[in-house]
Amino acid sequence: MSALGRVVRSGVGRRRVRTLVIGLATLMAVTASVLAGSLLVASSGPFDDAFARQRGAHLNAQLDAGRATVAQLSASGETAGVSAASGPFGTVSVAPRHGAMRLPPLTVVGRDTPEGPVDELTLITGSWAERPGEIVLSAGGGQAPLGTRLDFPELPGAPSLEVVGTARSAGRTADAWVAPSQIASLTPSGKVGAYQMLYRFDAAATTADVRKGRAAVTASVPAGAVTGAQSWLTVRKAAARDTALFVPFLVAFGVLGLVMSVLVVGNVVAGSVGTGLRRIGILKAVGCTPSQVVRAYMAQALVPAAAGAGLGLLAGNLLAVPLLAETADAYGTSGLSVAPWIDVVVTAGALGVVTVTAWVSAGRAGRLRTVDALAVGRVPVAGRGRWAARRAARLPLPRAVGLGLARPFARPARAAAMVAAVLFGAMTVTFAVGLSSSLNEVLSARNHDVADVTVGVSGQRQGPPGGAPGAAADPAAVAAAIEALPGTEKYYGSATAEAAVAGANGSTRITAFSGDASWGGYRMVSGRWFDAAAEAVVPTQFLAATGTAVGDEVTLHVRGSAVTVRVVGEVLDTRMDGMLMYTDAATLKRAVPDLPATGHHIAVSSGTDVGEYVKALNKGLEPLGIAAQGREAADGGEVILVLNALTAILTLMLVAVAGLGVLGGVVLDTVERVRDLGVYKALGMTPRQIVTMVLTSVALPGLAGGALGVPAGVALHAMVMPAMGHSAGLRLPDSVVAVHGTPELLALGLGGVLIAVLGALPPAGWAARTRTVTALRTE
Repeated sequence: MSALGRVVRSGVGRRRVRTLVIGLATLMAVTASVLAGSLLVASSGPFDDAFARQRGAHLNAQLDAGRATVAQLSASGETAGVSAASGPFGTVSVAPRHGAMRLPPLTVVGRDTPEGPVDELTLITGSWAERPGEIVLSAGGGQAPLGTRLDFPELPGAPSLEVVGTARSAGRTADAWVAPSQIASLTPSGKVGAYQMLYRFDAAATTADVRKGRAAVTASVPAGAVTGAQSWLTVRKAAARDTALFVPFLVAFGVLGLVMSVLVVGNVVAGSVGTGLRRIGILKAVGCTPSQVVRAYMAQALVPAAAGAGLGLLAGNLLAVPLLAETADAYGTSGLSVAPWIDVVVTAGALGVVTVTAWVSAGRAGRLRTVDALAVGRVPVAGRGRWAARRAARLPLPRAVGLGLARPFARPARAAAMVAAVLFGAMTVTFAVGLSSSLNEVLSARNHDVADVTVGVSGQRQGPPGGAPGAAADPAAVAAAIEALPGTEKYYGSATAEAAVAGANGSTRITAFSGDASWGGYRMVSGRWFDAAAEAVVPTQFLAATGTAVGDEVTLHVRGSAVTVRVVGEVLDTRMDGMLMYTDAATLKRAVPDLPATGHHIAVSSGTDVGEYVKALNKGLEPLGIAAQGREAADGGEVILVLNALTAILTLMLVAVAGLGVLGGVVLDTVERVRDLGVYKALGMTPRQIVTMVLTSVALPGLAGGALGVPAGVALHAMVMPAMGHSAGLRLPDSVVAVHGTPELLALGLGGVLIAVLGALPPAGWAARTRTVTALRTE
């Protein structure tokens, strides 16, 4: 081993604490960066590949067959800006049955073949539907297996179709496909048919491009012919939603880790230079050039950084596995993992940052003159911080406390580095606490669990004992039992129905309320709660999927009847990909006159014991064969659980780095002052007073770091949380973003002092255990 190699090995071995600090800081930065980069690529890569391979439709348009002819629709494919088109295909929305079970509505399209210039389908299992009586279902929707028969008893002739295959459309243009001749038998009598047209545009990279193409297509067909349309960007966002949700907060943690790495590495290397001046002088005296000295100190930082980067790559790849699992099978992609180039770029970037930071700090060692380095040794600059020491001595405090409070002013640069380390630690904790609170708010909004008591909700049995399966209890009798019970403050009923929406594939679940449900825990993002029939509120994803906005009208197809409603509000709801609608029961009265309220939600009056109320209510409900229950604990979604787990892991790592940053600074300070500690002990200072002095020396940096880090964490949370919502296709109300209370912020600010004290405890113990004679002999 060369002489320079022995210097590097010796420095890494002797400075174990500083080595650990650099390694952990690099590990944190690399872990978060690998996670963020891999999820960013995975959130769009598989979809883009499949979409390009299948020549997916940039616009899936549904058109009224009564307003446009086949020739007119075919001619729309020649519109300026349209590069290719397929169709027109006959289409219809129908709700099949499997035995006695009603299934959600399907958007069925009639196609001769899965091939075509636009939206070339991939046959996954079975065969294509080439004759009447056969149907191919869209893959990935948990649909019926091959050979299952889907019945349509409500249609003329009661057709029955056999599932002969499953296929995948990159643009999700339909839920099922049949032979074109089958569409007529699936169209309710007296109803006008519909067509589907699929377009690819010359430019479709942005929402504005797609809107421009849609406007051109709409202008090329008769007025009113286009009844709905879906952009490929909406489908793309939905496909990437789960993984894209993680990207903003992982980017935030990655940037925090990178900044802390720069801060910690720079502070440690600069401190090593400051406390090793005599060693630097000796190295130069025995023949080391300035360049070799700089390389030696850079290598002492790069060795632990390389180890930390390796462990960070391993941790990042392991943590990415469960997050990439859902994306892996979204389009039949197998073995989805972190791209090798991400590992290479992140590693090179992290080590490059460490190299530059260490080079800047180690440059001072190369510039030192040999005589100056040997003469200065560990002696600090004379006079620095004395004014602070004099003022601290006048305070009515123990001497050890006064000496500790004055210490940061003797080494202002080192104290500033400690403040910065604590600042980022407090910022991380504040951000993590806010993120957890916001996710809990989202969970609460999703579960709508404000009601104290529920009846007939969450799969409870409906109907009297011995009744037919699925028979509902009489809603009027249930309401009478609720109203007759003392302690009932207010209640509302709810019923659900499945519907198809023009322009959007799949089914939409409609919840129809009888009574005022505005108090039920539904968080409004914009607009207002409905207050009349034919008005509705919907989640953000519904608006995006249907291309509508608050104030627009939407046409629903419910059990063969068309129902038009006006959207008056936007509500936060993450269930069923946001394909939900809330309205008054009177809205569906014409389409479903026999839709009874199957659930009741009750708020009890103040002071009422919920348990006793439930017991009393169940006595009245027993003859109806139905039961009441108190509010259940909220069910945490898998994505939220993973987010909370990742947040906890990354936060602990960053707080550990912040604490080690303080520890490294205190170690440097203690090593530098070891002779002073010997003098203090010789004058009678006890080990407990030594610990008090060292811990007090970090109190002011901890308090300053906490005071600055808390508002920075709040600002980071206010920036990242909306970005996460946008990635998931959500707009978040203020109640989800503004979650930090004043008492909580004060406690988090004091947490900066806790981080600093915890980081200073080990060197404080070491200083207290140092023998007086050993300390006095140290130069």
